[in-house]
Amino acid sequence: MPVQLQSRAYHAHSNREAIESLNSNAEAGLTPEEVAQCYEQYGWNELQFRAGKPAWLKFLLQFNQPLLYILLLAGIVKAFLGSWTNAGVIWGVTLINAIIGYVQEAKAEGAIAALVKAVTTETTVLRDGQTLRIPSRDLVPGDLVLLASGDKVPADLRLLKVRSLQIDESGLTGESVPVDKSIASLPLDTPLAERTNMAYAGSYVTFGQGHGLVVATANGTEVGQISQSMESRVSLSTPLTRKFAKFSHTLLYGILTLATLTFAIGLGRGEDWVQMFEAAVALTVSAIPEGLPAVVTVTLAIGVNRMAKRNAIIRKLPAVEALGSATVICSDKTGTLTENQMTVQAIYAGGTHYRVSGGGYSPKGEISRLSNNTTVEPFEYGLPPVLTACLMAGILCNDSQLKQTGKDWSVVGDPTEGALIAVAEKAGMSQAGLGACC
Repeated sequence: MPVQLQSRAYHAHSNREAIESLNSNAEAGLTPEEVAQCYEQYGWNELQFRAGKPAWLKFLLQFNQPLLYILLLAGIVKAFLGSWTNAGVIWGVTLINAIIGYVQEAKAEGAIAALVKAVTTETTVLRDGQTLRIPSRDLVPGDLVLLASGDKVPADLRLLKVRSLQIDESGLTGESVPVDKSIASLPLDTPLAERTNMAYAGSYVTFGQGHGLVVATANGTEVGQISQSMESRVSLSTPLTRKFAKFSHTLLYGILTLATLTFAIGLGRGEDWVQMFEAAVALTVSAIPEGLPAVVTVTLAIGVNRMAKRNAIIRKLPAVEALGSATVICSDKTGTLTENQMTVQAIYAGGTHYRVSGGGYSPKGEISRLSNNTTVEPFEYGLPPVLTACLMAGILCNDSQLKQTGKDWSVVGDPTEGALIAVAEKAGMSQAGLGACC
C-alpha cells in the first residue's frame, strides 16, 4: 500500500530544505522517471475511503429500534397463536418503516458519493522544465504547482513564490477572510490557521499568483486527515432518538406490567391459562402504537427532502431533527453572520452620483443617475462616457469570474472583483465581449 506523506512540519522548512527533502528541482520540477517512482511510492492524489457496510446490513439496521423490537415480537406471538392477519399487518408496518429509512439513507449516500467523484480539478504544473495542465489526481509529492486567481489548491503546498497571493481557507480553518500568503519559514509550533507559507488542498485562490511545492497528497493532506478522523467517529444519538428510546422503554415496561397483571389476575379468578395468555398478548399488541415508527420515519423523510431542495444532504434521518433542537448558536469575533457577498449599490464618477439596483452577484439590475442625491433620472442617450470608462476599468482589471448554477450566481475569486463584474454586466458589458475587443 502506498505511504502517506504528510505536510506537518514543512512550514518550518526553508524553500531550499523543502525542495531537497523531496528531491525536486525549483527551476524544472520533477522528471518523468521521478514522477513514475513517486506514483509507486505515494499512489494517486485522491482520497481513499473505507468500504461501506453491505446493503443487506444497512437494511437490517433499520430495524434497530426498541419499539420495532416490540412490534416484531408481537407479530411472532400473533403468528404463533394463528392470527396471521394481525401478524401480517404488524410485520407490514415494520417493513414499510425499514424500506422508507433505507431508501432515504441510500439516496443521501449516493449523493455524497457523486459529490466526491465530481471533485475532479485540473492544475498547472512544472515538470522537466515544461508547463503542463494535468488532472489533480496525477500530482505527486515534489511537483511544482502554479497557482492563479480562481484555482482550487489541488494538494498541500509549501509556497516558493507569491505575488499578492490570497487564498480562501474557510473550509479548513473557518476564517471567512482570504489569507495573505508569504514564503518565509515559520516557527515549528505555528498553528495551522497561521501558516501563511502553506496552501492546503481544497482551498481557493481568490487573488494573485504563486508557485508551490507539493508536500502532501491524498489522505496525507490536512483535508485527508479530517476525512480519516470522520470515518473513525463514534455514533452519537440525537435528541429525537434519545426521546424515542426512552419512550419505547417506558412503554415496554408499562405494557409488560399490565399484561402480567392481567394474566395473574385471570389465573387468580380461576380462568383458563390459555385464554388468559391470549388476552395478555392481545392487550400487549393493542397497546403498541404500530403506526408511530412509520409516522416518525415519514415525517423525517419529508424533512430530508426539503433540506435536499436547499442543497443540504442529510445522511441519517434523525439528524434532520437535530438542527431544530439547537438552542444556542455560537459565533466568533463580532457575532455577525454574513453570506460573504458584495454588491455595488452606488457609483460616483465624473462628479455625478449613480444608484445601482439588484443584489448579490446576479447581473439583473439597473444603473440610474441621481439628481440632488434624491431623484432618480433615467439615461436618455445611453451611459455617460465617464461611467462607461469606470465600469470598463473594473471589469478589465479583474482576475475573477462569475458562475451561474441554476438561478444562483457566485464568484470564483475575490468578492470585491466579483461585485465589479456584476455591476458592469448590469450595464450590458461582459468579460468575454471586452476581452475580445481588447
